[in-house]
Amino acid sequence: MNASLTRARPKTLALGLVQALEDRIRVGTLAVGDKLPTEAAIMAEFEVSRTVVREAISKLQAAGLVETRHGIGTFVLGLGEGGPFRIGAEQMATLNDVVAVLELRIGLETEAAALAAQRRSDEQLAAMREAVAAFAAAAEAGRDAVTADFQLHLEIARATGNPHFERLMGTLGAPSIPRARLASLRAVGDEDAAAQRDYLLRVNAEHESIVDAIGARDAEAARAAMRTHLANSRERRRRAAQALQEAR
Repeated sequence: MNASLTRARPKTLALGLVQALEDRIRVGTLAVGDKLPTEAAIMAEFEVSRTVVREAISKLQAAGLVETRHGIGTFVLGLGEGGPFRIGAEQMATLNDVVAVLELRIGLETEAAALAAQRRSDEQLAAMREAVAAFAAAAEAGRDAVTADFQLHLEIARATGNPHFERLMGTLGAPSIPRARLASLRAVGDEDAAAQRDYLLRVNAEHESIVDAIGARDAEAARAAMRTHLANSRERRRRAAQALQEAR
């Protein structure tokens, strides 16, 4: 069964399926306008009955995340009530925008990391390590690592045990990850692609430090590691913004 169904120990299979599909909407795997897989495909992937699938879809509809068009299928609308607060790509248009979002994330995620260190379950820690491994694999292969990056931060928010952290992180969505995507690596020179991979692997070393501290249940170390990670990213963008301004 899909790991997303077990991480947060949902009370029912339907709620577990809702959580898994919400995660895909939040990280952009299922984007606004996308059609959900068929009932049969969802049943096969998550090993649940048709009744469970229909109950989960009904809950997603009630939350305003999807709509069903009879005879056509079910389509993603967005993030429901959290949608108005989501920071979309259009709100990350400039380097100054990116820095502003990173400042918000520093305030939110440093405390989330500390709480996760105190409250995480073994399953939640395993989910974090899975995201770190997925990030490293994507970076090594020259693939887009943004989804794995956001999944890690979402798993940390979830491990706080406080649903408000998870919901707020979810409304920020994958666009809050400021790094350029890797899809264009094949279009640049080998040297540039190698440099980008090296950079991402250094970023993932910061991820590992955060997860190691959470694994050790060291709240202060987790808080410091998350602050260092996000502050490093903020400073890189500040320097880039300053260089761009000086070049004008």
